[in-house]
Amino acid sequence: MDNFTYHNPTKLIFGKGQLEAIPNEVKNYGKKVLIVYGGGSIKRNGIYDNVLAKLAEIDAEVYELSGVEPNPRISTVRKGVEICKQEGIEFILAIGGGSTIDCTKAIAVGAKTNVDMWDVVTKKAQPEGALPFGTVLTLAATGSEMNAGSVITNWETNEKHGWGSPFSYPKFSILDPTHTFSVPKDQTIYGIVDMMSHVFEHYFHQTTNTPIQDRFCESLLLTIMETAPKLLSDLENYEYRETIMLSGTLALNNMLNMGYRGDWASHNLEHAVSAVHDIPHGGGLAIIFPNWMKHVLDDQNVGRFKQLATRVFGVDPDGKSDHEIAIEGIDALRSFWNKIGAPSRLADYDIDESSVEFMADKTVVARPEYGNFKTLSKQDSIEIFKASL
Repeated sequence: MDNFTYHNPTKLIFGKGQLEAIPNEVKNYGKKVLIVYGGGSIKRNGIYDNVLAKLAEIDAEVYELSGVEPNPRISTVRKGVEICKQEGIEFILAIGGGSTIDCTKAIAVGAKTNVDMWDVVTKKAQPEGALPFGTVLTLAATGSEMNAGSVITNWETNEKHGWGSPFSYPKFSILDPTHTFSVPKDQTIYGIVDMMSHVFEHYFHQTTNTPIQDRFCESLLLTIMETAPKLLSDLENYEYRETIMLSGTLALNNMLNMGYRGDWASHNLEHAVSAVHDIPHGGGLAIIFPNWMKHVLDDQNVGRFKQLATRVFGVDPDGKSDHEIAIEGIDALRSFWNKIGAPSRLADYDIDESSVEFMADKTVVARPEYGNFKTLSKQDSIEIFKASL
């Protein structure tokens, strides 16, 4: 494996009733608090009122930014930055899923710079700091509650980019599985696909001697796959929600990928699709990932696909070539995602061949080639998108 340094400064506060921690955590940073949230479900399920009650205990002066989109927009980030600068905000509290948290990260960094935040997202400018912020997670999916990463969309240019910095880690994240009871079935499915995809992005790498990391990834995938069907049949089961919630965090808090760098081509491909068509991120990944797998499979990397197939998907290797085992494993992934109700074709979102070229252009905006497990070009993007139609 490669040399590495692991550091994660986010305090994880996990379990039922953990909103009680808000007063003690927030008071360390100030009383002028901006809360950031999405479409208003937190008002319907009571989380909003409970958070405000906790902030009232420290006499916080609360400001609000609502309406964060599922693929958070740079325009919304700019609104948040303006509030922070005009009102002298001292702390930001994100209440929601990965989109809300990603937006909050960009607001926190943007509030401490004089350049437009899109220049930071596109790496034309470097972040200079960030307002402190915390999260109250309401959707298990992205892992953004315990990492520095963020994905922001510019709808005017149809671009969607991931970015991050040492400044964009939450100070704390509160994870109460009961807060995910009201998440609808389709959003729960997308979250399951998203966290599994994060594990796959780690798993496909070229670094040698990673047996510990491989087993971490495999065991997490097996646990998610064992729990997911049970949860989808019983959406308010605390133990199932608890398991899936922690799985989403562990899938992307950089513990799994100590000592190597994963691929991330499939996320680049999906970002291009949702930047153009604004589809759910997890839905796009469910469509693209198995097609990426088949596209990059070759004689040099077949061993990793074979290992995944036999260890995670239980493929019997007897009498089969390595390539046949690998394909059976990929088909088993597709079958599992279909079984839990995830989409399998771009046509499920009314996307046809007419936008393939445009989406492929978006995959190479940042650089002409991408992917760490196997390098891809625009032509590869076109072929994967066509296979996904």
